Amino acid sequence: MKIAIVGYGKMGHMIENSAKNFGHEVVATVDIIAKDATNLVSQGDYDAVAKAVKESGAEGVIEFSHPSSVIGNVNALIPLGIPVVIGTTGWNDKHAEVNELASKCGGVAMTSANFSIGVNMLYKIIEEAAKLVSQFDEYDASISEIHHNQKADSPSGTAIDIAKHLLANYPKKDTIVTDAFHERPKANELHVASMRVGSVPGTHTVYFDSNADTIEITHRARSREGFANGAVHSLERLVEYVNSGKLAKGRLYKMEDLF
Repeated sequence: MKIAIVGYGKMGHMIENSAKNFGHEVVATVDIIAKDATNLVSQGDYDAVAKAVKESGAEGVIEFSHPSSVIGNVNALIPLGIPVVIGTTGWNDKHAEVNELASKCGGVAMTSANFSIGVNMLYKIIEEAAKLVSQFDEYDASISEIHHNQKADSPSGTAIDIAKHLLANYPKKDTIVTDAFHERPKANELHVASMRVGSVPGTHTVYFDSNADTIEITHRARSREGFANGAVHSLERLVEYVNSGKLAKGRLYKMEDLF
């Protein structure tokens, strides 16, 4: 299909490469700084963003800009009626507002905290594993994550998402603990531990442990290519499902709706 990319930084360039590798045509790249973008617009000129996308003939849009720009971009793009995949994070408090806009104008969009196909498969694997392990009282569970020392937040949003998927299918635990324990943990507490060191790629591990054995389920991200590929795959599915009627227009969808 014909794809427009709004936000042409490092991720925008990676998304362009992924889209082309999957046989798509990138008909517009829009940015406020990148001089190699096909459309260089002024900061805050969201009408120019929408015009560039509309005139490109794009059949789908991937937005990967900045938290300060995402709502302006989304408010301009959704009324075009073209499916929009929103990769920018940091606007959870605006999800209801964007969903309402989509409902009013019949637009459609989807967002995710993590577009990695591997991570989203990991969520499903953890859900099924938790269901199995929860049948046996001798097993306990915990989560650890390691990232490079340039990452500011701890634990990672992905680690918290993994914990939520586990808790939803593991009745023995109902509370996430991210701080160090200074006393014996309670049986209902799920410990999520994090470490920051060197240039280690994102690594997330779920442990199910008993006196007899340990089960470890680990995902290691080698590069951000997985995020770019996932964003393109998400747009493919969003367009396919909307065109076939599997998903209705007028909504903001999440990753679990597509996978």
